[in-house]
Amino acid sequence: MKILVTGGAGFIGGNYVLTMVKKHPEDEYVVLDALTYAGNLETLKDVAGEPNFRFVKGDIRDRELIDGLFAEEQFDVVINFAAETHVDRSVEDPGIFVTTNIIGMQNLMDACRKYNTGRFHQVSTDEVYGDLPLDRPDLLFREDTPIHTSSPYSASKAGADLLALAYHRTFGLPVTISRCSNNYGPYHFPEKLIPLMISRALADESLPVYGNGANVRDWLYVTDHCNAIDMIIRRGRVGEVYNIGGHNEKTNLEVVKTILKALDKPESLIHFVKDRPGHDLRYAMDPTKIETELGWKPEYTFDTGIQKTIEWYLNNREWWENIISGDYQNYYERMYRDRQ
Repeated sequence: MKILVTGGAGFIGGNYVLTMVKKHPEDEYVVLDALTYAGNLETLKDVAGEPNFRFVKGDIRDRELIDGLFAEEQFDVVINFAAETHVDRSVEDPGIFVTTNIIGMQNLMDACRKYNTGRFHQVSTDEVYGDLPLDRPDLLFREDTPIHTSSPYSASKAGADLLALAYHRTFGLPVTISRCSNNYGPYHFPEKLIPLMISRALADESLPVYGNGANVRDWLYVTDHCNAIDMIIRRGRVGEVYNIGGHNEKTNLEVVKTILKALDKPESLIHFVKDRPGHDLRYAMDPTKIETELGWKPEYTFDTGIQKTIEWYLNNREWWENIISGDYQNYYERMYRDRQ
């Protein structure tokens, strides 16, 4: 198969490409990424020389570019990781979340229709469901849980999901959607909770925790998510939504304390800050559908995954230090200056 991976230089998309280029050498992978603030081409350097890998710099909002790329490559599968994702940024600037997460995705689906692409997979989020109460651990998000968004980010992702399902029903586009709980692992952009806490703890800087740290997330190691998506595009039923979760619910404070303990840093580094607007209380996924239909199970527990993650950040300081310094944004020019 020839697979287009949009947003493939980001955190989850990058891990997907790193895993699948080597897992499926018979398939061809074309990565399209705009290399905005969260896209880092250095993430993909381990597969840059593989014969089944190609990188294209471009924005899914560029309809002409998308059409030309589809005409040239004739993709069998499109996996859309490309998105603006950070909730805090969506509060400050909602507009770019709408244009990228909805209009950009529409461009991809229109190209899929035009060039008869065999599958369009939308990578979504558990945040489209809103949140759950802290005192009801029995409640989980199911695929039929009503959409109830809390932020411009989650609203834009919900809008994209609904548009994808509408394209399936109206035009017969072979669509699948996955909604995943919080991911963590290698190559995670340092503004996110776990890598932010690791990098600041290593520098003996204060660790900002929203509110009282009681918000709960269901954590999933990123490779487990990538393997779930691989199963969905190969065996999932078109027109269906699949929830992906790790059964690893932790409060934000528990996560931060786990990181401090692993790094042998004092809890006095924790600094509670004013909560962000509309901060969801708890996310928890019910992955029964993907487990029973496709046989997917997560390989990592939170304990094994967080240890592997911390070790990666300790062994790859240059990667995240380049991001903090801003130097990572020059990597594309260094790599491709003479290849234009």
